[in-house]
Amino acid sequence: MNSKKLPISLEFFPPKTEEGAVKLRAVRQKLYALRPEFCSVTFGAGGSTQEGTLAAVKEIMTEGCPAAPHLSCIGQSHESIRERLAAYAAAGVKRIVALRGDLPSGYGLGGEFRYASDLVAFIRAETGRQFQLEVAAYPEVHPQSKSPEADLAAFLAKVEAGADSGITQYFFNADAYLRYVDELRKRGVQVPVVPGIMPITSSTQLLRFSDACGAEIPRWIRLRLQAFGDDSESIKAFGLDVVTALCERLRAEGVPGIHFYTMNQSVATLEICRRLGW
Repeated sequence: MNSKKLPISLEFFPPKTEEGAVKLRAVRQKLYALRPEFCSVTFGAGGSTQEGTLAAVKEIMTEGCPAAPHLSCIGQSHESIRERLAAYAAAGVKRIVALRGDLPSGYGLGGEFRYASDLVAFIRAETGRQFQLEVAAYPEVHPQSKSPEADLAAFLAKVEAGADSGITQYFFNADAYLRYVDELRKRGVQVPVVPGIMPITSSTQLLRFSDACGAEIPRWIRLRLQAFGDDSESIKAFGLDVVTALCERLRAEGVPGIHFYTMNQSVATLEICRRLGW
């Protein structure tokens, strides 16, 4: 078996409580054994969560790991993004995950940015090459995209605006990812597109998430998860087998790295990497 270690990155969300923050510190310490290239921290729509993102980023950097805040532009003004960029620069941030983001319920389509490509172009105009910019990629097509072709064009626009690399929405069908990357290469896109990987630890959570973000759970996986019912040990064991096999296939295909959606947990990601020989 090829046990070549790929660059790994890890995603966390800002904890909402002090108890959550304490738990997440312990989780991170375990995951640092994987020597991640960076950890990203998601960005909430409300002001308090935005502060939580920066607090978590600063803490990760203090622990000796590079950190990348997510930055969503929907509903934001040029001035609010400018302030956020200044805060990130002052904190020593070198990498940002630039996203459109989802509209919080009750918001109109306000704000001075329509697409993530507008945000990327703005960051480049304001700060030059100060930040490495990651953007989202959707092998199974963004749920709000008009067509697969429009979705590829949206990624192309982000790269033309100055994005350095892509991180995909999670998927369980390696062929969808490989075909997506082939389609981008045919259009002249050369930036790395890193697959996003979601460990399977809970069927209800996974089914809810996947319906919301347009990630397809293949029928054979969905039916097995449903058949396990409340048997969480069987779900976790099955999930480890499925996701490790997916990572093995991606590694064999020569992917540039792997980005784990940790859900602020360490056990599954550590075990998958152990099985991969990392």
